[in-house]
Amino acid sequence: MDDDQIPVLHLGQLKVISALGRGARGVVFLVQDQSSNGELFALKTVLRASVTKKLEKTDSDKQVFFEQEVLRLSQHPLLPKLRGVLSTESIVGYAIDYCPGRDLNCLRKKQTERMFSDDIIRFYAAELVIALEYLHGLGIVYRDLKPENVMIQENGHLMLVDFDLSTKLSPKSPSKTRSTQTTPSPKSDPSMKKNTNRFSFFSKCCRPAISSEDSVHPTESIDNSEPNRHSFSKSNSFVGTEEYVSPEMLQGNGHDFSVDWWCLGIVLHEMLYGTTPFKGTNRKETFHLILSKSPELVGEPTPLRDLIRKLLVKDPKRRISTAEIKGHDFFRRVEWEKILEICRPPFVPGPSDQDDVDVNKMIDIESFVQEVFQVDDDVHEKERDHAFLVF
Repeated sequence: MDDDQIPVLHLGQLKVISALGRGARGVVFLVQDQSSNGELFALKTVLRASVTKKLEKTDSDKQVFFEQEVLRLSQHPLLPKLRGVLSTESIVGYAIDYCPGRDLNCLRKKQTERMFSDDIIRFYAAELVIALEYLHGLGIVYRDLKPENVMIQENGHLMLVDFDLSTKLSPKSPSKTRSTQTTPSPKSDPSMKKNTNRFSFFSKCCRPAISSEDSVHPTESIDNSEPNRHSFSKSNSFVGTEEYVSPEMLQGNGHDFSVDWWCLGIVLHEMLYGTTPFKGTNRKETFHLILSKSPELVGEPTPLRDLIRKLLVKDPKRRISTAEIKGHDFFRRVEWEKILEICRPPFVPGPSDQDDVDVNKMIDIESFVQEVFQVDDDVHEKERDHAFLVF
């Protein structure tokens, strides 16, 4: 999408309905565009002063704007579309599609036993594989796959959102590539305490992500010394959400697209058992378990448990690949080219599911974002010190 095709939004045309949550670097609101047909959008906002400070600090933090670039680049029904951009003296933001079914974590908690059946897991897992395969085909590694970032669209299909922690890997030079295999084509610690009740919903629905500022390793750099099967360079950033972070990211030896398949294994485990497999009592213990513990796949052997085990192989060179995932027994009956044509997914949101609307709540976006980032500033140094003391 060209810049001149992206609508410019103004605060005066937007009715703020509610605050939906927050990502690694921004606050998300549900807004209604009163200048058109009243369409609902998810508006992601960042404090301009925070962006300016990050950009002055390091080039890697230009990734603050990376999500917009991903949205311009991608054209896929399982990824959001860029609906407009917003800029004021105090905030910058952009609007994407609103998903009334909320996220996969909220949907799981609505289940009687807070777990999904194998058939439901198969549908959502297949769509996640398709979305990640598409991103990998564009050279983009997602790096923050978790249920809170997997939304349910109005038609019941998934939408992968929040590319704050994603990055684009550069292709290696031919002389340093041992494999001729290519990436798939796009076609084919304790939670932060809140100072006021107005932010309490964040701690209920969002697990905090680890950004590069909280890293126990150096921030973004590219390692071209070790070839990998994707023929792409590796990233040395340490980002993600602690229960989903891959072993290779903790070890700081560089990582590639395989981190997304590790995260998929964590998500599938959570969908099957209701918990993540390596959660400890604190961040240090969680990281230790990720590096040392094998996942406990309780129950009789099934194709799903076998797939999870192969996704959670700690050595990324031995972890199951994209082609092997799609050819696994768990997906034996899946017609990959027809997944997106399914007209009746396992869950289709209805009017009762759209519980984000609070007509009695008046929110000023600019002051709200300023308060959220002020809370961040008050606790950020303590959290960063904790991250550096993990090992």
